[in-house]
Amino acid sequence: MSKKYAFSETFYSVQGEGHYTGVPSTWLRFFLCNLQCDGFGQDNPTDPDTYKLPYKDFDVIDVKNIEDLPVWERGCDSSYSWFKKFKHLQQHQTAEEIVETLRSKLRSPFNPGGHYVHPGSRLRSHLVFTGGEPMMKHAQKAVVEIMDVYKSCDDVDRPQDITWETNGTQELTDDFTKYFGSIWTGYEEKYDFNMFISCSPKLFTVSGEETKRAIKPEVVKQYDELIKTRRQQGPAGQLKFVVGPKKEQWDELDETLDKFRAAGVDWPVWIMPVGATVEGQKLVDGDVANMAQERGFNVSARVHTYLWGNVIGV
Repeated sequence: MSKKYAFSETFYSVQGEGHYTGVPSTWLRFFLCNLQCDGFGQDNPTDPDTYKLPYKDFDVIDVKNIEDLPVWERGCDSSYSWFKKFKHLQQHQTAEEIVETLRSKLRSPFNPGGHYVHPGSRLRSHLVFTGGEPMMKHAQKAVVEIMDVYKSCDDVDRPQDITWETNGTQELTDDFTKYFGSIWTGYEEKYDFNMFISCSPKLFTVSGEETKRAIKPEVVKQYDELIKTRRQQGPAGQLKFVVGPKKEQWDELDETLDKFRAAGVDWPVWIMPVGATVEGQKLVDGDVANMAQERGFNVSARVHTYLWGNVIGV
């Protein structure tokens, strides 16, 4: 009997952050995360005694679908993908079922077959693994099985560009490294695809997560080295930091970036303004963008929230 994997949602949207902003993508959001990031949106992210966490007090008794949950302004904006209160809302499917569910998200009057290569534009949609944390061991195992299913699909029905949106703290498993390494040791009939790591390290002064748990440059270097063995076209990854306008946050960013550079991770840096909602972002987005530009960093907004508002599933 095939193993079933827990995930929060699948959806089709445009990438709203970083290097591939604007690119249509299918998304698989895995359940479970090793971090909580309760400090996001708090008046003082470094003092847990002052936190207001509406996701903990929310009554889920009448909620049947994750899409019916609100986007909370304080704490992690995807707490529904790891907090135990929302466990009953998760879906469970085999790798084969997940691939078909993702394909169903692509179907529209303009793409009735649900192909990754759009019959009108001829452009290929990307695939994004997110969370929760998509580099936890169970998620790595699931991804290997999912990609094994895609290998048997026709070319138009499989992605060629795949992004992992990760916090950068989870080491690669042997099976994951073996499967995604350059020579495909022990595996046959693979198709060529590009891997991209969108790593969002969590700063203590922004997220409330302690540095020793949240900042793991040596782990991200593992990701970088794996992708370099593939000799693929395009970038290996990006470092994406959520920051507000406070000086101590930028000071911590500088210190953290030095650690990644010292570990040999030389990926481009993107800066996003803190704020889970459009309203929250607008309080600081201009100031944060100016501060990022002065330092020579790329600037990213959460474009999907500006397009569709503060809802889940985009």
